[in-house]
Amino acid sequence: MTQETASIDSPSVPGLVELDAVVVTRGDGAEDAEAVGYVVFAEGEVPPALGLDREALVRAGFDAKVGSILSIPVASGPDLIAVGGGAPGDLTPALLRDVAAAFARAAARRARIALVVERDLPDGAGPAEPAALVEGVLLARYGYTGLKSESKRVPLESLRLSVAGVADDAIERGAATARITARAAVVARDLANTPPGRLTATRMAEVAVELGATYGFDVEVFDRAALVELGCGGLLGVNQGSSEEPRMVKLAYRPAGGGTRHLGLVGKGIMYDSGGISLKPSDPMHLLMKMDMAGAAAVLGAFTALRDSGVSAAVTGWLMCTDNMPSGTAYKLGDVLVARDGTTVEVKNTDAEGRLVMMDALALAVEDEVDAIIDIATLTGAALMALGGSTAPFFSNDPATADLALAASAATDEPVWRMPLEKKYRAQLDSSIADMSNLGGPYAGATTAALFLSHFVRDIPWAHIDIAGTMQTEKDDSWRSAGATGFGARLLLHAAAHFGLDASA
Repeated sequence: MTQETASIDSPSVPGLVELDAVVVTRGDGAEDAEAVGYVVFAEGEVPPALGLDREALVRAGFDAKVGSILSIPVASGPDLIAVGGGAPGDLTPALLRDVAAAFARAAARRARIALVVERDLPDGAGPAEPAALVEGVLLARYGYTGLKSESKRVPLESLRLSVAGVADDAIERGAATARITARAAVVARDLANTPPGRLTATRMAEVAVELGATYGFDVEVFDRAALVELGCGGLLGVNQGSSEEPRMVKLAYRPAGGGTRHLGLVGKGIMYDSGGISLKPSDPMHLLMKMDMAGAAAVLGAFTALRDSGVSAAVTGWLMCTDNMPSGTAYKLGDVLVARDGTTVEVKNTDAEGRLVMMDALALAVEDEVDAIIDIATLTGAALMALGGSTAPFFSNDPATADLALAASAATDEPVWRMPLEKKYRAQLDSSIADMSNLGGPYAGATTAALFLSHFVRDIPWAHIDIAGTMQTEKDDSWRSAGATGFGARLLLHAAAHFGLDASA
């Protein structure tokens, strides 16, 4: 086991540099903003500052639906932008996030912007509503800039926010929360967007060490020798074909007082997935496989926000990092790997490698006696086929842990849908020469993958989130910027925060 230190010549996560530079304040700020957005609802008074009545807005094609935009020409001063807010009674934090994202994209060429909501939000509005607005702006303005010699993007410098009916201190608290949660997503996005030749398993470990020193969590890095000593046969087996060294990165967040509950987070970190000997069939698919570590990126992103979110639970994370490559030394179909807990696994497909690296981490989490485990992985194409690119299937062996994941999903607008952990499919994983195989039949692939993982958690409460479909988007979609979405980072953060508060989870 080695403790590595980072030697960083350039920012490891360039998106963080840009995010940290943004100044968020309260007030309409029209006097120093380059663009001001006024939210227009489907009914009621139109903000007078726009200089148009509702009839004129309708003639211009503006319908006030959530996300609709109308740029209003002005002779001088800041750009004026009407932003659709929909029906005022329907507003939720998720819709407010969409409203803010639409404005942020409309003002993408402006560095200093202001967003004004002149109508009172629904009764009970507090920090959550301004937090959603700020989060929508910050996440929509994200763009990966790590390798561009010249960029046409205009970095956001400042955001002023005015929300009628919400106290100033609630706006300030909401803005502070949004900066923390946006950080988690930006870290996950930047890492998953980084080319695989630049973000190896070794480099991922270095970045984790750097982030841990900055954001208050401990990092322990396990090299090949340490993994051999631990008996992590899944991670070592998958790594056989790669010229890059494997790394297991263990993260440990401990709140003041130690925390009375202990949550384990496990992230799949296949830094590049060629499929191995079972080579993936198409170039477009190969191009996306730098993001096969999006689960590990989400876990690491969440860890950067635990301390500043005041999470009261102890949280331990495992990032299982390696390439999956074909070569003369690669693991083969028919090989049998031995997991950390002694389970023998016959390899029937080398492109079903994610579950092999995850099995070691899940076994280690059980040994650490965590109270619950949430794992997150780009695990199966079947997840995309089942639910498409906007919703992630998840599986659980425990009602309280399932409820924790569902509540976190609803709060963060990172949609998940609970799928059946149908035990009668377990027979598809049988092997004639080992305890089990790593591949089920042609159908219900997301379920058989989850059943495989469930073997290693034993009786620990557990949830598994398959983000193969939600790890990226081809084009901008509300607050989700094109490329890696960072899906799961904010969800895991919310789950960790509430796990520490809810003794029943």
